[in-house]
Amino acid sequence: MGQEIKCRVDFGKESSRGKALLETSELIFRGDFRLKIPFQSITGLAASDGKLSIQFTGGSAILHLGDAAGKWAARIRNPPSRLDKLGVKPGMKVRLIGRHAEDFRRELAGRGAILSRSKPELIFLSIEEKDELVELAYVGDAPAWVIYPKGVERVTQNEVISAGRAAGLIDTKVCAFSATHTALRFKPRTKPQR
Repeated sequence: MGQEIKCRVDFGKESSRGKALLETSELIFRGDFRLKIPFQSITGLAASDGKLSIQFTGGSAILHLGDAAGKWAARIRNPPSRLDKLGVKPGMKVRLIGRHAEDFRRELAGRGAILSRSKPELIFLSIEEKDELVELAYVGDAPAWVIYPKGVERVTQNEVISAGRAAGLIDTKVCAFSATHTALRFKPRTKPQR
């Protein structure tokens, strides 16, 4: 999920109050008018006096964000990597279940993650078909990400959530994994203490 703030935006000759949402790869504004600014379309960016000024291929906009202006500018300049979004830290023990792309394996190695079947701190289950969701019953006590194709009927988000809950897990986060896949995070239910 991105960061959201109520603010005023000046765009061309228009000005409106509304909600600005800072996502992983785009900025969205909804008010009397709507804006969607992909980071790759930004040609200029400056933050000062509580204002975030953005020049992009569709024009220029000023977001009156107050103290958040500098933070938003920094996040736009340095968006989190895929491993940042997934919570992979250097030296973390990670287990891979299913078929994972070589570029993802290289990213994990580059981050210093340790592939391990024994006592992983984080699990990645890659599936292409809903019958592979049965693996969720065997993930154990570590948080698990299910990576599945986005926008296809053979595996829907509701099916992934239902399978996780049936395995006694709680869905906690969803994020874009790639152009073709989504990742949904589960954590084990906490057991009541006696």
